[in-house]
Amino acid sequence: MGPDGRQEPREGEEPREAPEDEYAARRERMVRSQLQRRGIEDERVLAAMSEVPRERFLAEDQRPEAYRDGALPIGAGQTMSQPWIVACMTALLELDGDERVLEVGTGSGYGAAVLSRCCREVVTIERHASLAERARTTLAELGYTNVEVRQGDGTAGAPDQAPFDGISVTATADDEPPPALFDQLAPGAPLVIPIRRRHREHLVRFRDGRQEVFVPVRFVPLVGT
Repeated sequence: MGPDGRQEPREGEEPREAPEDEYAARRERMVRSQLQRRGIEDERVLAAMSEVPRERFLAEDQRPEAYRDGALPIGAGQTMSQPWIVACMTALLELDGDERVLEVGTGSGYGAAVLSRCCREVVTIERHASLAERARTTLAELGYTNVEVRQGDGTAGAPDQAPFDGISVTATADDEPPPALFDQLAPGAPLVIPIRRRHREHLVRFRDGRQEVFVPVRFVPLVGT
């Protein structure tokens, strides 16, 4: 048996797709063991993480690993962040449900789906066309109608939709966030982003000229045009 109580595949066997109710049970275990035990308390975030089917944002052969405590490759040299990081970044935005949020780095679309359950509207930007299209398709299939997926340079943001009530960046910037993102923040709105300084990466929240440094992280580099 695996650590979540499921039967492990024999050597040489492909992992078997679990039924929907088993995935739901795994989500609940993930929320309890990976999120609540590590200090995630925001009820809106916990409810979103309990609801969004993480497995549906992965290739079929990866779905049995969807709820493990780690990142997963999604192609184009990108990864789906571990559940705790997704929950932490969402919680740091301190959403109450009526915000418009910008996400830079769509990836699989899973993070945007979680955000969409915590706010009114999400605009998410992905540099890789193949990932953007796949995320757009998955989000549409699952009925996340308050998410707009764009393909392009996320460091430029989405000025036509600004100001944003929160911005989440899922790639690491050197020293400081892109200036364009600060320009697109509403007054008092937070920007959550991994920052590399002195060869170390930390999750940082910028708001009203102040910054708060949180946990060490490892993300792919933030790339613009």
